[in-house]
Amino acid sequence: MSTGQYHEPRQYQIRVKGHLESRWAAWFDGMRLTHETDGTTNICGPVVDQAALHGLLHTLRDTGLSLVSVAQVEPDRPDVPVIDHRSAEGEPA
Repeated sequence: MSTGQYHEPRQYQIRVKGHLESRWAAWFDGMRLTHETDGTTNICGPVVDQAALHGLLHTLRDTGLSLVSVAQVEPDRPDVPVIDHRSAEGEPA
């Protein structure tokens, strides 16, 4: 059901078994692939809506990749400064 309003894409992290080669990024709309030390790959990036998320999950199923987890995550915010409140209260940072 659509409200007709535009919404920002949400960030998702999809973890699969195995280390995928970079060429797999094309299968996942250019999402970022990151190899983890536990032998899994994180597929991260924006997903425009639930239909697109289901499409990505269907791609996983159709390619035979083993799904470990799917999570919506907060987007990276490098433009937001980290404020250390301890130094503002006279405590050493």
